[in-house]
Amino acid sequence: MRSPGLAIAWEFRRSHRWALIALAGYLLVVGIIQLRVLGPGHAELDPPNGVAAVAMAPFSVVFLYFLGVFSFGLTGDLAARQSLYPARMFVLPVSTAALAGWPMVYGATVMASLWLVTGLLTRWPWGIDVPLIWPALLFAVFLAWTQVLTWMPYGLRGLRVIVAVLSLATLDAVVILAVHYEASELLMVALLAPQLPLAYLAACFAVARARRGEVPDWWFGAGRTAKGSRRLPDYFLSPARAQLWFEWRRHGRALPFLVAILLPFEFGLLFVPGNDGPTLVFYVLIAALLTPAVMAGFAAATVSKANAHGRDSYGVTPFTATRPMKSAALIAAKLKMAILSTLAAWGLVAVAIPLGLMWSGTWQIVDERARDAVEVIGAPRAIVITLLVFAMLLASTWKKLVQGLYTGLTGREWIIKTNGFLALSLLVAIGPILEWIIESGRTIRTLWDVWPWVLAVLVCFKMAAATWIAVRLYRSRLLSDRTLVIGAASWTTAVLALYGLLVWLIDSPLIPRAPLALMAILAVPLARVSAAPLALAWNRHR
Repeated sequence: MRSPGLAIAWEFRRSHRWALIALAGYLLVVGIIQLRVLGPGHAELDPPNGVAAVAMAPFSVVFLYFLGVFSFGLTGDLAARQSLYPARMFVLPVSTAALAGWPMVYGATVMASLWLVTGLLTRWPWGIDVPLIWPALLFAVFLAWTQVLTWMPYGLRGLRVIVAVLSLATLDAVVILAVHYEASELLMVALLAPQLPLAYLAACFAVARARRGEVPDWWFGAGRTAKGSRRLPDYFLSPARAQLWFEWRRHGRALPFLVAILLPFEFGLLFVPGNDGPTLVFYVLIAALLTPAVMAGFAAATVSKANAHGRDSYGVTPFTATRPMKSAALIAAKLKMAILSTLAAWGLVAVAIPLGLMWSGTWQIVDERARDAVEVIGAPRAIVITLLVFAMLLASTWKKLVQGLYTGLTGREWIIKTNGFLALSLLVAIGPILEWIIESGRTIRTLWDVWPWVLAVLVCFKMAAATWIAVRLYRSRLLSDRTLVIGAASWTTAVLALYGLLVWLIDSPLIPRAPLALMAILAVPLARVSAAPLALAWNRHR
C-alpha cells in the first residue's frame, strides 16, 4: 500500500474485523429494542433508571473496546515497562509521525462519531437533550492521552498503570467540576481542543523512544547481575517452588496493585465535606468490598495471556511450555499464585476499611448499623453471616482469577476474546435485567415457581461436564488416581459444608432444602478448574 494511513487502517481491520462485526450486530439488536420497545418518557438520567442504563450500555461496551483497540492496550501487558505499541509496525517504511498520528486520527474520529450517534439516539426517541460537541471532543482527548500513556516506555514495571490512573482521573475531575459549575460549551471546547495537538506531540515522542528500543530501567538492587538482568534467588526447595515464584513475579502482583490504586480514590470520597451520610458511607464500603472481585476479572487477563519477547502468546509462553515439569504442576503453581494474590489484595482491603472509616470519622455510623443488625438477628447468626460473606468474596476473587485458565490455556485467541466479550455483555446487562424483574410482579412469581428447576438443569450440565473432564483426566494420566480421589473428596466436603451452613441460616418452611443443595453444588468451582490441565496439555503439545 502506498499510503501509510491505508496500511495502518488495514492493520486495524485485519486484527479486529470479527469483533467489529459482533459489535455492529450488538448495536443493531439493542437499537431495534430501543426504537420498538422503549419510547419517550421511559429513560431518566437524573437520577438514572434501568431504561437509561440500557440506553448507555451499548455505548459503554463499545467505548471500552475502542479504547483498548486504538491504544493497543489489548495486545500486551499493561504493567510491562516496554511500550505497548506493536513492535512489528516499527519496521514499516513510514515516519514516526505517521505511526503515531494515524492511530490517533482513526481513534479520535471513531470516538467522536460514537458519542454523536449515541447523543442523537438519546435525543430521539427518548427526547433527552444532551450536548453533542464537547462530549465528542472529550472522548477524543481521553483516547489521545490514553494512547500516549500506553505507548510510552517506563522505568518501573507497573508505573504505566499508576500514571494512567492519576492522569486520566485528573482529566475526569476537571470535566466533572466544569459540569458541576455549568461551564459553557465554548469554554469546554477551549479547554479540551488544545490538548489534542499536545497529545500528538507526546505520542510522537513516545513512539520514537519505543522505535529506538529505549526502555529505561530505574531499578537498582542486589537482585541484578553484572549484565543488568534480574538474578534468580540462590536456591529453591523444589521446582514447584521455583515455578510458583515465577508465576508470582509475572502475574501475582497485578491484582494487589490494582486494588491499592483504587482504594484511596474510593475512601477519598468520605473526606469530601458533606459526604458523611449513611447512604454514601455504605456505598463506599460496598464498593471497597467488591473491588478485589471486580479487579480480579481484569487481572485474570494477565494470567491467561502472556507476552514473550514482544510477541503476544495466549495460554503459555514457549519458555513455560518447555520446562521439565508436568502440566499438573504448572497448573498447581498458577492456582497457588492466585491464592496468594487474593490474600494480598484482601489484606489491603482489611487494612484500608478500618483506617478509612476512622480517619474520615464515619466509623460510628457503621458501628451503629452493625449493632442494630446484631440485635435483630442475634450475635451467632451475625458472626456466621459476616464470615460467610467474606468467604464468598474471597472465593469469588480467587475464582475470577482462575476461571480464565481453561479458555486462556487453550491458546485460541478467538475463544479468549469471545469469552471476555460475553462476560462484559452480561455484566452490562445484569443491572437492567434485575430492575425489570423486580418491577414485574408476574415475572417474580414465575421465577419463584421455576427457580428450583433452573438450578437442577444447571447442576446437570455442570456435573455432566465434570464427569467428561474426569474421564479425560483419568485416561490421559495427567493427574494421578490419588490426586483425582483427593480432589473429588475435597469438593464433596466443601459442598456438604456449604449446604449445612445454608440449611442452618435459612431455616424456613417456605424454602425447601433440595434447592439449597443445588445452590451449594453450583457455588463450589469444579468443571473449569479441572479442565485447566487438559487445556494446558492440548496447547503445550499441539
